[in-house]
Amino acid sequence: MQDVKKISEIREDYREDGLLESEVHANPLKQFELWMQEAIDAGIHQPNAMTLITSTAKGVPSGRIVLLKEVDEEGFVFFTNYRSQKAMELEENPRASLVFLWLPQARQIRVDGIVKKTSEDVSDEYFKTRPRGSQIGAWASAQSEVVEGREELEERFAALEQQYEGREIPRPDHWGGYTLVPSTLEFWQGRPSRLHDRITYQLGENEEWEIKRLAP
Repeated sequence: MQDVKKISEIREDYREDGLLESEVHANPLKQFELWMQEAIDAGIHQPNAMTLITSTAKGVPSGRIVLLKEVDEEGFVFFTNYRSQKAMELEENPRASLVFLWLPQARQIRVDGIVKKTSEDVSDEYFKTRPRGSQIGAWASAQSEVVEGREELEERFAALEQQYEGREIPRPDHWGGYTLVPSTLEFWQGRPSRLHDRITYQLGENEEWEIKRLAP
């Protein structure tokens, strides 16, 4: 029988380039865009996939993978069902975190901040760009609610497909966008011997970003 490697024995000594304070952009959103473009150029699969961590008013956390759809001057934009678990938690507690992980480049980005809804115009414009099947899916799925089986979802989808045949599909009121407005960003670059580079940006009281190095 083939030996199974223990989880505790999984190790990698990173040999990537470093990250110095003198090299990063003064604006962390611009630094994020630089790293995102490098991830895209490197062919990383779905580099916009990110872990979104939310919590209830009592501090009970939950996390899931969502897709980043835009970075603007305010922050990080994503879209979801406003009746989902994450949306309910954001209503109770708008503080949230994002984590991006790009293993081929030994890079991680962590973002903390406050989440707010985008305007209806932003949600409408993005919804129009979604594939038709995804538009119908936004109507068919009561996200996070219990369903009897997959057949129930497929029946809803088929009924809506027939209902909107030959017609433009409107955005549901319960579906739209959020922007995470960051107060802290950390850029992590894997280095040899676990002496990783960690550069953090913190928004000061004067609304200017302070750049610091953290011990790995």
